[in-house]
Amino acid sequence: MTGKILAPALALGLLVAACTTEPPSQVRAEASPEQASPALISKVRGGPVVQVVRRVLPAVVNVTTDQLDPFGDTGQGTGTGFIVRPDGVVVTNYHVVERAQRIRVITSGQEPEEYDARVIGGDQAADLAVLKIDDAGLPTVSLGSSDALELGQQVVAIGYALALEGGPSVTTGIVSSMDRVIKAQDPNCAQDVCLGGQREYSHVIQTDAAINPGNSGGPLVNLAGQVVGINTAGIGAGFAENIGFAISIDAAKPTIEHAIENPEAAVAYLGVISRTVDSPLAIQYGLPVSEGAFVVAVAPDGPAAEAGIEQGDVVLGFDGHDVASSEELGDLIRSRSPGEEVEVRVDGLNGEKTVGVTLGVNPDPTR
Repeated sequence: MTGKILAPALALGLLVAACTTEPPSQVRAEASPEQASPALISKVRGGPVVQVVRRVLPAVVNVTTDQLDPFGDTGQGTGTGFIVRPDGVVVTNYHVVERAQRIRVITSGQEPEEYDARVIGGDQAADLAVLKIDDAGLPTVSLGSSDALELGQQVVAIGYALALEGGPSVTTGIVSSMDRVIKAQDPNCAQDVCLGGQREYSHVIQTDAAINPGNSGGPLVNLAGQVVGINTAGIGAGFAENIGFAISIDAAKPTIEHAIENPEAAVAYLGVISRTVDSPLAIQYGLPVSEGAFVVAVAPDGPAAEAGIEQGDVVLGFDGHDVASSEELGDLIRSRSPGEEVEVRVDGLNGEKTVGVTLGVNPDPTR
């Protein structure tokens, strides 16, 4: 694969550079402003980075999440992604959507479009997530080859750095190294995936293009406008300057392709985090029952919240079946389909009641 992508990218860079470094007198000799073609004016006014940004930016999206942890605390996260198929397949980092109870994708146009998204695949250990939004005819960016990169080659990073208002940020730099191994703390990562809350990244591209929190999941592109890496902010650099990292796109391609070819099916979603009721829990909270699924947290605006299920309730029944544990509740939810209406029996502060719930779509069925 070496050399197949580099040569066109280099040729494009040289071609545009040649057009932008001519003395003003030579440009005027070719054509006056009134006679100049739009293409010529574009080459004169915008260098290769401008051309790349114009090509790639429409496919860059903001990924925002509503998060809920096992202690009932809520929060919001933000990151970046990029569209790789016109039917709404989006690539981002897994840590961007970790613990998400709702995922939204917002386009970068002058009049942004907002979509609900769900995870259709990915690799938590490799920090990759592939999302799906429901639309067609969307702008896309093509995947290049990170194996074709060379030290010192110019690259461009695009993303929603620091969640600043006003659209994505563009930074540029060079490839500083091409095969780093980086370790980073991620307390939200599952312990069986990230031992001790630490994730290890391999096949990582180092660049001096500025990459900050919020850039995570965004594209690192070459001057041909092809994605060569997936930006991952805040790993291993500490307080060092001019050091950013990106997952090489060649390492990510198998995961992306598998998610596209074998997408995770939509899974039903209740919108609660629960724990199995046992004697210590019943004593701690003064529960009137000895078994069931104790609701630790409720996702804001989720199906359970809309039906009136509250934190501290105990789920005793679901769709006509008794619920003895949190695991049993999870199995019963997954046995149904999104959009179905079910009856949920709970015991709470006001006694036992049965409520109707319209199940939603789990934003991340892979967890």
